[in-house]
Amino acid sequence: MKFLFMPVSIIGGLIAGLITKQIFEFVWGRISGEEAPEVEHRDVSWAPLLAALAVEGVIFKISRGLVDRGTRIAFERATGKWPGEEEPDSK
Repeated sequence: MKFLFMPVSIIGGLIAGLITKQIFEFVWGRISGEEAPEVEHRDVSWAPLLAALAVEGVIFKISRGLVDRGTRIAFERATGKWPGEEEPDSK
């Protein structure tokens, strides 16, 4: 089942990346009114760079998690099999 789900997961990851980029640009524009600082620019101060990276990381993690969960639910509905563990391991 894992092999069949892999292409779905890859496509979901690409979709999450596109969603993240759009949401981040919108949110950062609302926060600062400017374009987000880029790590490759030499004349960028640390504070705005760290803030931009933190905001982008949070947005990415949330969107990736939502897309991954959605693709797993869709896969289960299409195949009748859940692609992954049924429940978390208890220690």
